[in-house]
Amino acid sequence: MVRWEPGAAERLHRAALDLFVEQGFAETTVPQITARAGLTTRTFFRHFADKREVLFAGEDELPAVVARVFAEAAPGLSPLDVVVEGLADVVAPRFDGLHGYLTTRQRIVESDEGLRERELRKLSVLREAALRGFRDRGLAEVEAVLAAHVSVTLFDVSLSRWLEEDAGRTLAAVVRDTGEAFRSVTGSAPATGTA
Repeated sequence: MVRWEPGAAERLHRAALDLFVEQGFAETTVPQITARAGLTTRTFFRHFADKREVLFAGEDELPAVVARVFAEAAPGLSPLDVVVEGLADVVAPRFDGLHGYLTTRQRIVESDEGLRERELRKLSVLREAALRGFRDRGLAEVEAVLAAHVSVTLFDVSLSRWLEEDAGRTLAAVVRDTGEAFRSVTGSAPATGTA
């Protein structure tokens, strides 16, 4: 086996996903993953702390993505429009071309209680980042907390709806549609000049 094999992280990721689907997350071991990828366990641990990290790699980038949503939001937007436009314009493009992978990932996460808890932690990280963003925009504390919770709910519902579809629409379109459904339920009017 080559010690510094290029593309090792991608090979390990693919091997892990295949095994998680074939035999289940709990039943899959790191040695099985590395054997499937043709790499060593030492190489695995250079790229991932444990097998859960295969599914949650990049989680540490979430606060920066949320900060970008707020940095790019026009000053006069309502909190809901900050969320909808930010999710559609900043977040959704990161998911382009990943429908199949994310559908598989979601099935794996839903099959394991520990992974479901980890997914909730990820949503909590998103909520905290959104809360900071809304506070920085000058919202009162209760409004910032509500807006942060709405942000995560809109993201989670939009992503789930998109993954349940056949990938015919973009995630951005589903986000905007979900935002309109939220407006309908709450009776909130869209800001003028927003898409």
